[in-house]
Amino acid sequence: MTKIKDVIHYLETIAPHAYQESYDNSGLLTGNDNDEISGLLISLDCTEEVVDEAIQRKCNLIISHHPIIFKGLKKLTGQNYVERTVIKAIQNSIALYAIHTNLDNVSTGVNFRFAQKIGLQNLSILSPKSGTLSKLVTFVPQENFKEVLHALYKAGAGDIGNYSECSFNIDGIGTFTPNDNANPSIGNSGEAEEVNEKRVEVLVPNHKVQRVLGALRKTHPYEEVAYYLTSLDNHNQEVGAGIVGELESEITKEEFLGLLKDKMGLEVIKYTHGYKGSIQKIALCGGAGSFLLNSAKAVGAHAYISADFKYHEFFDAENKLMICDIGHYESEVSTKDLLYDILSKKFSNFALNLSEIVTNPISYFK
Repeated sequence: MTKIKDVIHYLETIAPHAYQESYDNSGLLTGNDNDEISGLLISLDCTEEVVDEAIQRKCNLIISHHPIIFKGLKKLTGQNYVERTVIKAIQNSIALYAIHTNLDNVSTGVNFRFAQKIGLQNLSILSPKSGTLSKLVTFVPQENFKEVLHALYKAGAGDIGNYSECSFNIDGIGTFTPNDNANPSIGNSGEAEEVNEKRVEVLVPNHKVQRVLGALRKTHPYEEVAYYLTSLDNHNQEVGAGIVGELESEITKEEFLGLLKDKMGLEVIKYTHGYKGSIQKIALCGGAGSFLLNSAKAVGAHAYISADFKYHEFFDAENKLMICDIGHYESEVSTKDLLYDILSKKFSNFALNLSEIVTNPISYFK
C-alpha cells in the first residue's frame, strides 16, 4: 500500500520543498504522513467544500496548490473558513498537503503548464533564482575516479540545464604523511606519500549537498576526504519565477487576445492598450505576478500575462509591452491537471480524483 509520505517524497523530487519562497507554507499541513492512502483529491484551493468532496469520495489526502494555512493559526475555534476547513479535515482524518511556490519555481511546474496551454515554444525561466547552487571540489585517486564520480552523479550532482553528469577534472599529484593514529588506505604511518589524483569539480543543488557529501564519503577510499564546498551566486537555469517563450509566428494584439481567451477559457481579460506592436515573445507568471513586470520588459517580451495587478501598476507597462491580467484562479487552475499528470505516471494503486469544486471566489456579471 502507498503511504502519504511516498506521494510527498515523489512530488518533492519534482518540486523540492527547498524551492518554496520564504513567506510560503507548502508541505504537509495536517495529518500523519505514515497513513496509507485510500484516495487522493487534487484541488487548486482547499476549502470546506473541497473537504466535503474528499469525504464523499473517500479520499484521505487532499493535495492543493494554495496552502489553507498560510499566515499561521493561533487558535482553532471555527471562527473563519480557514479554521473550519482545518477542523473538518482533522475530524475526518484527512491529510492536507500544499505544493505552492516550490511548484511555481521549477521549470516543469505551474508556469510551464500555463505556457503549454497557449502554445509557447523555446521556454526558459523568466527570473532565475540565485543562491541555490554550490560547487563541490574534491580529489580522488585515479583508480577510484569513475566510481566516486558516478556516486556523486547518482546523489544529485552534475546537472546543468538539459545536461547531466557534468564535471570538470584535472590530473594532479596529492601528497600527505599519515601520523601514528591514522589508518591510511594508501601508504604507511610516518611516511610521506604521493598519489596520482584527479581534481573533480561538480555543481550541486544546495538541498542535495548533504546527500552528495554522504555519497562522497561512502565511496572515497581515503580515511580523511579533502573537499571544498563553495556557495555560488550563479543563476539556476532550472529554478525561478515565471516563464518566457514565443508563439510560432507574430500575430496582432487582437489575434493574441482572442487566442488567450480561447486557450485559457476566459470570460474577461484586463489589458493595457498602449502597446502598438505585434505579439510573439511572451512572458507569463501564474498567480500574482506584477513583481515580474520589469523582468518581462528586460527580456523584450511583447506581452506579459499574469494576475492581480493593481490599478497604478498597469501604468508601469509604459507602452513597452501589453499587460494581460487574466485572473488569479484562471491563470493557475490548470495546476490541477499538471498534478494529476505527474501523479498518474507514478501511482496506480489508489484513486486519483480531480476536484469538481470551482474554488474561484470571483464571479463576473455579464
